[in-house]
Amino acid sequence: MLTQEDKIQLQQKGISESQIERQLKQFREGFPFLRLKAAASVENGILRTSAEEQKHFVKLWDQYKKEGHKITKFVPASGAASRMFKAMFEFVDADYDVPTTDFEKKFFDRLHDFAFFPALDDACVVMYGKGADALVAEGRQKDVVVAMLDADGLNYGQLPKGLLQFHSYDTQARTPLEEHLVEAALYASSKGEADVHFTVSSEHKALFQQLVKDVLGDYEKEYGVRYHVSFSEQKPSTDTLAATMDNEPFRVDGKLLFRPGGHGALIENLSDLDSDIVFIKNIDNVVPDRLKEETVFWKQVLAGVLVEAQTQAFSYLRLLDSGDFNHSDLEDMIRFVRHTLCCDKEGIKDMEDTELVNYLRSKLNRPMRAAGVVKNVGEPGGGPFLAYNPDGSISLQILESSQIDRNNAEYQKMFTEGTHFNPVDLVCAIRDYKGNKFDLPKYVDPATGFISFKSKSGRELKALELPGLWNGAMSDWSTIMVEVPLATFNPVKTVNDLLRDQHQ
Repeated sequence: MLTQEDKIQLQQKGISESQIERQLKQFREGFPFLRLKAAASVENGILRTSAEEQKHFVKLWDQYKKEGHKITKFVPASGAASRMFKAMFEFVDADYDVPTTDFEKKFFDRLHDFAFFPALDDACVVMYGKGADALVAEGRQKDVVVAMLDADGLNYGQLPKGLLQFHSYDTQARTPLEEHLVEAALYASSKGEADVHFTVSSEHKALFQQLVKDVLGDYEKEYGVRYHVSFSEQKPSTDTLAATMDNEPFRVDGKLLFRPGGHGALIENLSDLDSDIVFIKNIDNVVPDRLKEETVFWKQVLAGVLVEAQTQAFSYLRLLDSGDFNHSDLEDMIRFVRHTLCCDKEGIKDMEDTELVNYLRSKLNRPMRAAGVVKNVGEPGGGPFLAYNPDGSISLQILESSQIDRNNAEYQKMFTEGTHFNPVDLVCAIRDYKGNKFDLPKYVDPATGFISFKSKSGRELKALELPGLWNGAMSDWSTIMVEVPLATFNPVKTVNDLLRDQHQ
């Protein structure tokens, strides 16, 4: 099926022929739905902490930072902001000229409340010879929007979210990239050093680098830290083949068509980090300084929960290595795996000692994450579930709706009545008890990808999404879910979300 030219193309991308065969098989057979035990809740897998416990975990994290461990803040930042402006693109193309929908009216009624207004005003002057207010007064609202979206203006229609001006301050407007730098100084720095890693697209990398170069000195001075900022891109080897509706390789001008594999591809970038603990948070989930205190506090709580659990797991693994343990020790380990790591398996009590030790070792010696979950208020996001794993064990997973069989009434009920969802608020431990980095791609469940339908040049195609970064890509991790307040979750999905109080 593959031509010599195809094989050269694969070689250039670092993709093996066996990967292509596997992907075509996945197109033909699809992906299985996950088998669920229950939606996670405070009574069933989610940790709700008391004020005393929170203080304890913050103290633990503070102590850990003083020990000089390598801590990194990892921010997926490659997504374009185009979806943020969907309604405004539609306004420009509409057959009317004045704001008509509620969304359009709100945008123009509060135009001055956007942090980017001064820059937009300047762009209007450059493009049309007059400011935004003058254009609006003349009924030229579409020109104002064009100045915001177009390459001759602010180019917000094509830039990534990380480079847009989100928040206003007395002397400046800050981008999400800058807000993440500030956050890193406040909870993810160790011994005066703050390590921040952004995953970006190749077309915007230079713009990110330039912004960092322009602002880094000011933030180092203000927060008394030395930053180490690095960037990476999704690897070409993580791109996935597109298929025709008949599950054959999709070709454009005779060449195989590949597409980015989704955020699950970033497990490779995460695995490349030389870090002990990594915070993961989406680029658009930031707030101005006046609201940062609660975010910082809960990040420290999450990190403290993780450090305590990891310390205990390491202690048990060293005990297993020594061989100097008794039946009571094994009982303690079972309780820890079952209650703290929320991982269980039927028949543990019937296992022979050797089998039990192997089982405990496999569950203790793997990457670990503490995931903040918030009460479900109808925002889009993955839900926390107790799900069955390939080895028959049950553990906490973050699932997307596409992984759940909507024809199964019981599962559908679990999904719709779930009390919490995951806002991508993760703290990850990615070294083992001997100090070695885990090879993170080994802990991905390849059966948790999904197929979506797209088009190219008017032709329908099937696209293959890799297991999501915090979904199937972390399927075989130890997961602790901690309830955090909704105030820590402030995503910007549309431009008008910037008008919410949390972003003003």
